[in-house]
Amino acid sequence: MNELLGSRIKALRCAKNFTQEQVADQIGVSRQKYARIENGANSITLDVLTKVASVLDVNVGDITRVLDETPSAQYRYGSEDASSEMIFDMLDLFYANKHMYEKLQHRNME
Repeated sequence: MNELLGSRIKALRCAKNFTQEQVADQIGVSRQKYARIENGANSITLDVLTKVASVLDVNVGDITRVLDETPSAQYRYGSEDASSEMIFDMLDLFYANKHMYEKLQHRNME
C-alpha cells in the first residue's frame, strides 16, 4: 500500500515539475523523510497526505485513488499464504480509508 501511494505522489510531483526538496519544505519534513514516503519505506499519515495534496494542488482522493485501481484479479492467484496476506492488507486499507473519510468529514463540518 505504501509503495502504491508513494509512486502516485511521485508521479503527481513530477507532473508539477517539483523537486522532492520543494515539496518536503512546503509540508514541513526533511527531504529524506519525504523520499522515504515516495519510496514506500515510510507510512504516510492523513495529516501529511493532506499537506502533500495541498502542495500538489490535488484532492486527497486523487492520491488514494491508485489504491482502488489495483487489479482485483491478483488476489485470486498465488499461494494461500499470499492470498491471506492480501486479504489482511485489504482489510487494513479499508479501515484506514474509513478512518480517513471520517476525519475529512469531521473537518468539513467545522
